[in-house]
Amino acid sequence: MDAREVIKRPVITERSTDLMAEKKYTFDVDTRANKTQVKAAVEEIFGVKVEKVNIMNYKGKFKRMGRHAGYTNKRRKAIVKLTADSKEIEFFEV
Repeated sequence: MDAREVIKRPVITERSTDLMAEKKYTFDVDTRANKTQVKAAVEEIFGVKVEKVNIMNYKGKFKRMGRHAGYTNKRRKAIVKLTADSKEIEFFEV
């Protein structure tokens, strides 16, 4: 799997921006990706050193619209902690 296929998008929420001060970055990743693939993809794309990767799975929510019912897509989220000597990842231009 290519590095750009493993990492889908960064997660930008209030909590994830607070974690950026501790060099922890949150990404939506492919549901089939494992920790070593996520680590290699982040190091390749952003040119940083990764210390640790935590991954969480989210089930799809049940939604109804009249008589049509189904589930939203399941997703997988990764929190990546960078090493202390690594540079930071810039998501926004200041």
